[in-house]
Amino acid sequence: MTNPAPPDKRHPLIAGYCRWRKRRWPAEAPVRQRLACEGQRPGAVVVACADSRADPAALFDTGPGEIFVLRNVAALVPPPEADGFHHGTSAGLEFAITRLGVPHLLVLGHTGCGGVSVALDRLDECNRSDFIGPWVALLAEARTRIAARGSLSRPERQRALEEEAVRLSVARARAFPFVQEAEAAGRLTVDGALFDIASGLLYWLDPHTGRFAPIEREADSPALSR
Repeated sequence: MTNPAPPDKRHPLIAGYCRWRKRRWPAEAPVRQRLACEGQRPGAVVVACADSRADPAALFDTGPGEIFVLRNVAALVPPPEADGFHHGTSAGLEFAITRLGVPHLLVLGHTGCGGVSVALDRLDECNRSDFIGPWVALLAEARTRIAARGSLSRPERQRALEEEAVRLSVARARAFPFVQEAEAAGRLTVDGALFDIASGLLYWLDPHTGRFAPIEREADSPALSR
């Protein structure tokens, strides 16, 4: 049997791994080795977009083992339907809340979201696709509400649907029985937020007013790790 060819270190991902191994592994090794032995106890589960510009670990300044991240197109939470199909986000939420016991759930959207843009402008076209159309169709109800507002500009409709997508996903997350049980027992809080990728500002959803307010840059907050 021939030996496998050595990996090409010019590959950008391999080159990045080599930098990480050299620069960051020495400092992170004790934490990662402890996590390997003891298991993970993340302080939050974050449903985020797969967009490469909105990385929750970087945004929340977290280290290994601190947040459990579920990423998909447009940071959507589907309705709690136990229909036998594959529900990666739903399974991830159930695992984080029932098995890991995370105390915080955050739905994190962002501005300039491509998935939201598709839902806004090209939903009918995407309905002919195998995967994108059925997924962004989760925003059809929200898109209808935005259209009913009247004469909004295209950028205003984009931002409005990005915010509405977070509200809708928060509501759907809270409809899962295991989320309701954890909330009722005081073991879980559920929040929504929107990250502005151009300004770096994070807008937090007020559960009482349904509006988003920016987080002050100097705000002090406890670490998410437990």
